Amino acid sequence: MRKIQMVDLKGQYDQIKETVNASIQEVLDNTAYINGPQVHKFQKDLEQYLGVKHVIPCANGTDALQIAMMGLGLQPGDEVITADFTFAATVEVIALLQLTPVLVDVDADTFNISVDAIKKAITPKTKAIVPVHLFGQVANMEEILAVAKEHNLYVIEDNAQAIGADYTFANGTKKKAGVMGHVASTSFFPSKNLGAYGDGGAIFTNDDDLAHALRGIVNHGMYVRYHHDVVGVNSRLDSLQAAVLNAKLPLLDTYNAARLATANKYSAALANHAKVVTPVVTGTTDSHVFHQYTLRILDADRDALMQHLLDKGIPCAIYYPIPLHSQKAYADARYNEEDFPITNQLVKEVISLPMHTELDDEQIDFITGSILEFLNK
Repeated sequence: MRKIQMVDLKGQYDQIKETVNASIQEVLDNTAYINGPQVHKFQKDLEQYLGVKHVIPCANGTDALQIAMMGLGLQPGDEVITADFTFAATVEVIALLQLTPVLVDVDADTFNISVDAIKKAITPKTKAIVPVHLFGQVANMEEILAVAKEHNLYVIEDNAQAIGADYTFANGTKKKAGVMGHVASTSFFPSKNLGAYGDGGAIFTNDDDLAHALRGIVNHGMYVRYHHDVVGVNSRLDSLQAAVLNAKLPLLDTYNAARLATANKYSAALANHAKVVTPVVTGTTDSHVFHQYTLRILDADRDALMQHLLDKGIPCAIYYPIPLHSQKAYADARYNEEDFPITNQLVKEVISLPMHTELDDEQIDFITGSILEFLNK
């Protein structure tokens, strides 16, 4: 059996080596390393894929989220509601802009932000909601958009983990994750479903005026060279990373289908075990692209299971071990532990298994068999 990787970037590269190498060589030949033709091609192709009017590439996913908030003109003290159970980048940019983060609990089934918790958290100072499409599953956007409309709030989708996922509304309309809110951010970190070979990110919007503002912000506030019209930052997707993404974007649906197939095999092998909760997919199967495959372990020692897997050469991870409201940087007297019952439970139960496009049946059988071996002791 091949060595099991948490993310097998080498195996994926081997399958597309010629295309990637040729795309990178094109950049080396034309030497347009910043804002070159590969960046423009990627922008246009991604706009077409997503069905969105504007894609603004930038340097990384965290910058994308920060720039999205800057473009909306949010002011210090404005409250922004987001999920407690997610990676820190989401709340980090809120704090960096001197906005007020308001962390709320998540749903136990999907791990995504709770709509009921959002409703309870809204105050006269609330200006935006940031749903995170966690682990690759789209949040409950229909209800979130309705709440936002009722209270005149911005919706900023954190789509770092769910690019390519589809959301189906009650009327049957489908939209890609990241194109439903006022603006969205994504990451092209190498381990993402659509990953570069370094950092990269992008912002999506259908708002022409907002897109214009964002394009200035990413480039030092310039629309004309040396004319700084707004306060900006230096955040650009470089041409070498765009070259890699150009090679991989046509394969994104294939990659996501492979992840779903692996997830289905994991779930089938672990189904009906009293100590395991496999991922719940809401709506249609294409609403989850399985950036991570995350189990909940009940009535068993999750940390001992993790060590058992590691001892067998099976990589695994805890996403996320500490709630954001318990992090030193984001602790706040406003938060009460009873407001986060689901998050506080999940951090004790979750474990993420290897998930990538190169997993084979032998590896999946070994991983699931090792889990059952431990749980059945």
